[in-house]
Amino acid sequence: MAAIERAVDVLFLFSRSSSTLGVTEISRELGVSKAVVHRILTSLCERGLLIVDPESRRYALGPAVLELAAAYRDQLDIRDLALEEMRRLSAETDETATLSVRHGNRRVYVAQITPPREVKMTVPIGGSFPLHAGASSKAFLAWLSDGEIDHYLAENPLDSLTEATIVSVDELRAELDRIRQQGFAVSLGERQHDAGSVAAPILDHNHQPVAVISISGPLERFRDKIARSAAAVVEATRGLSTKLGARPTN
Repeated sequence: MAAIERAVDVLFLFSRSSSTLGVTEISRELGVSKAVVHRILTSLCERGLLIVDPESRRYALGPAVLELAAAYRDQLDIRDLALEEMRRLSAETDETATLSVRHGNRRVYVAQITPPREVKMTVPIGGSFPLHAGASSKAFLAWLSDGEIDHYLAENPLDSLTEATIVSVDELRAELDRIRQQGFAVSLGERQHDAGSVAAPILDHNHQPVAVISISGPLERFRDKIARSAAAVVEATRGLSTKLGARPTN
């Protein structure tokens, strides 16, 4: 057990380091003899969890770590992963929390948590919407690659769902820039006349959006909750993104 614990300690030491490590550094950091460290490193290299530069004799994480990370991500169900945070967000804001996933050029509601109040927003589970209209949709579109955004704008008309829907390509591009800079999207009646919402993406290890969480409520009531709801949903989605391997960003 001691040997396993030391090997795990070595791997976590590499996960916290932004550069390669040598035997002396690892020995000093973990308080383990150089001989023991060398045996652990040799074993981890044999299994592809570490690699070594033969000239500098410095070590780095190896390709087998990616294999383990991929297996972990494949086991995750994004709905199960997000539900606890959605319950917390709904309780904290006293509004509806929703989860959407992308399906081609549209996004689909797959879950919602509603607050225990008489007047509240509800969404159609399974309902799909274009990526340019509404906070959840724009949160997907904003974090796609430039090429994917260009393709969407070239292939899909910016149909108006309400009088507030953005239908100008230039205006939408400017809006997507703002969303990326501030970390969340806002909609005030863009998809549904009487609805306000904020949304942020859950990102994977490639910084691609795999799902979006939103908080929404009746428009007039929600106007006063935008800042607080945005801060809450950004904090929640950043935590979930970290679980999927996304690097934290400022």
